[in-house]
Amino acid sequence: MVSKKPTFKLSILGACSALILLLSSSASAQAPFFQGKTVTIIQGRDPGGTGDLRVRALFPFLQKYIPGNPTLVSEYMPGGGGRKAANYIYNSARPDGLTLANPGVAMVSSAILGDSGILYDISKLSYMGSPYSRYHGLFVTRKEAGLNTIEKLCAAIGVRIGGQSVGFINYNEGRLFAYILGLNDPKFVASYSGPELDIALVRGEIDARSSAADTVVKRNRDWIEKGLVDFHSIIEAPKGDKHPQFGQLPELESFAKSERDRKLVVMARSFRLSGTPNVLPPGTPKDRVAILQEAFRKTFRDPEFAREYKKLTGEDATPLLPEDNERAIRDIPREPEVVQIFNKLIGAGPLPPR
Repeated sequence: MVSKKPTFKLSILGACSALILLLSSSASAQAPFFQGKTVTIIQGRDPGGTGDLRVRALFPFLQKYIPGNPTLVSEYMPGGGGRKAANYIYNSARPDGLTLANPGVAMVSSAILGDSGILYDISKLSYMGSPYSRYHGLFVTRKEAGLNTIEKLCAAIGVRIGGQSVGFINYNEGRLFAYILGLNDPKFVASYSGPELDIALVRGEIDARSSAADTVVKRNRDWIEKGLVDFHSIIEAPKGDKHPQFGQLPELESFAKSERDRKLVVMARSFRLSGTPNVLPPGTPKDRVAILQEAFRKTFRDPEFAREYKKLTGEDATPLLPEDNERAIRDIPREPEVVQIFNKLIGAGPLPPR
């Protein structure tokens, strides 16, 4: 007579094997998508500069807050003021959540202003936010020029305003200040490096320049302590955010003579406020977008991140959360007339008539 016991034992073993496979499959299904993977951030710049440091400051915290703790690496793709990286993330990167981009400060302005070579739509990217957003731009004149009031400044003819090069931010802002303040036939000298501009101003080679308030406080304390320059106006980004050293200066928007002029200032402010966004390509699954956005939120809210960011970059973190980043970009004026005038303001020709 044949015993049935081996069959019974085999059935038990089969059931156990099936249970083990089921549990293994369930555990695998519950493992975070990013576990064991590498997330690449495409940077629209060369390595080593301040922009690179701002991105690298994010890495240990994003690794901590992205479920699965993936590895994070940078890939550098300089070219076209960030256009190459922005075009790549929009058109070529796989929309799987494993590739982000940080093209640079010009990504938004280039798209709004219709620069050549733009092959991306900023309204279709997913925004993760920016580690910095606040900015204060100053317009200063050398003390010896005797232009210590707005009235004297506007009455003077041919004030020489220095800049680095056509299209560079201090050149653009210098022209915006001149236009909104209503300077009389200003002359623009775009042939200096940043530090050379400071020397040229003190030596009298130029009469005025635009500069970041924090740069003045850190690099040009003698301008304040020895009264070497006169401070005339400030751009606040966001509006109403008073700089501790220059809170008494009138905001540039207060000099706008028309709604069009006001929108020009709003546009310049918004370009600064949008910071250097971290973005995902169109078509990235919504659940992965949400996971990464939450990781960025947690990073920006972590007090330790603020300390590490300051240690690495030398500047204070002023984070812009994902939803605020999207709102700041959405609210940028886009009327054709405003775009046309702004393009003339940052060009090489004479200032447009008011």
